[in-house]
Amino acid sequence: MITFCLSILALVAGYLVYGKFTDRFFGSDSARPTPAVTRADGVDYKAMPTWKVFVIQFLNIAGLGPIFGAIMGAAYGPAAYLWIVIGCIFMGAVHDYFSGMLSLRNGGVNMPDLTGKYLGKGFKTFMTVFVPFLLLAVGVSFVTGPADLMQSLTGLDKTWWLYIIFAYYILATLLPIDKIIGSIYPFFGAALLFMAVGVGGAMLAGDISGTLSMPELTPDTLKNYHSDPQNNILIPMLFIVISCGAISGFHSTQSPLMSRCLKNEKYGRPVFYGAMIAEGIVAMIWASAAMAYFGGPEGLNRAATDGIMIDGVLTKVTPAIAVDMICKSWLGKVGAVIAVIGVVVCPITSGDTAFRSMRLTIADLLKYDQKKIANRLWVSIPVFVAAYFFCMADFSTVWNYVGICNQILAALVLWTVTAYLVETGKPHWMTSLPASFLTFVCISYFLIAPYKSGGLSLEPLIGYAAGGAAAIAALVFCIFKARKTARVRV
Repeated sequence: MITFCLSILALVAGYLVYGKFTDRFFGSDSARPTPAVTRADGVDYKAMPTWKVFVIQFLNIAGLGPIFGAIMGAAYGPAAYLWIVIGCIFMGAVHDYFSGMLSLRNGGVNMPDLTGKYLGKGFKTFMTVFVPFLLLAVGVSFVTGPADLMQSLTGLDKTWWLYIIFAYYILATLLPIDKIIGSIYPFFGAALLFMAVGVGGAMLAGDISGTLSMPELTPDTLKNYHSDPQNNILIPMLFIVISCGAISGFHSTQSPLMSRCLKNEKYGRPVFYGAMIAEGIVAMIWASAAMAYFGGPEGLNRAATDGIMIDGVLTKVTPAIAVDMICKSWLGKVGAVIAVIGVVVCPITSGDTAFRSMRLTIADLLKYDQKKIANRLWVSIPVFVAAYFFCMADFSTVWNYVGICNQILAALVLWTVTAYLVETGKPHWMTSLPASFLTFVCISYFLIAPYKSGGLSLEPLIGYAAGGAAAIAALVFCIFKARKTARVRV
């Protein structure tokens, strides 16, 4: 319990201290007009109350990652706590803040345009292909995932849930942001809040009463507990498995949506930095709950590999099953229903904005005005046709690459921000160090990870050496490129 409580306090302190420092370092200006005012169109550029913008941003970025990813990451043991806390405060929240604020300063543009501005046309071309692919992958996964959960919850056939969720996504993508997303997200947020507080409170009560034992982070427990450590090496695998709870490139596709709705730059810290801290707290709750419920990381691994008896059937525990078991055991039948709804809300509220962000990214690329609904339809129809066919196929192979794609995008965004800081003459270490670390993680992952996870299954030392060299090379290239760009603009 001590480690868990200190971790939550550290995340809150990170927002109050490092979040404030980040905001001052960037130089938010309350007198500068925002795109919600200067480019208001009533559809995507729409000023909304700050509390509502925060709720939307939080739900946008809080897909299944801080729940399922945290549970999968808990299999590695209490080391997951360190990554969630340090990653969230010094990497993820910084990444989300700068991607949102730079978009806000540049008229609400999406990441391909920002990357092109600060890193050049070649990177813009890559991002123009890479970002829509990731958005499509996330969007499709967050159609099938919620459909599976709702089928198990209600008994209604999965096909019907696919149709219902798709219909909602189409409306959320086409209609003005305040009509559906802005109207129902507060209710979704309440369900998610109940889930997090309920599970966290029940866990603490269980530890105090002695019915549960929450693992602590000590020098002895700072090791790899995974049941298959040969194929799941702590470094770099943990940093890929837990992405949304620490840092996720997907968030940079969502922050520009809210940069078009902020009324004042001074709200950037609570919306962008604060929403990521909130997601880190959710990830901490579920990582700790998974270990506590199954009797530690060893028990969690046994349940996942050997299985446990559920209703007389030996069943291997997946993250979805773990969520269902924890909620029913700790919160009772009614509480479990509300909690599971909160879990379902997470992917749905990321899936809808993934498709919306994809529409806007494509429209920005084509310079195609989106004020008229007919224009929105012309962009959205091909997107949803492609999504439909992906849903009909076995998407598990593509999803295996979403985690690493997440961190590749996060690294590119941090390098973009680094180039901006170098170009403006500001110290760049706040973003260049996290960018270098993520570059090391991504390169070493490709070399070390097993074939089935998209890697080459080489010796760890080879992966670490190559990853370190790539990180240093990327740092040198980024600084050189940014300085060259700055000279050209002068």
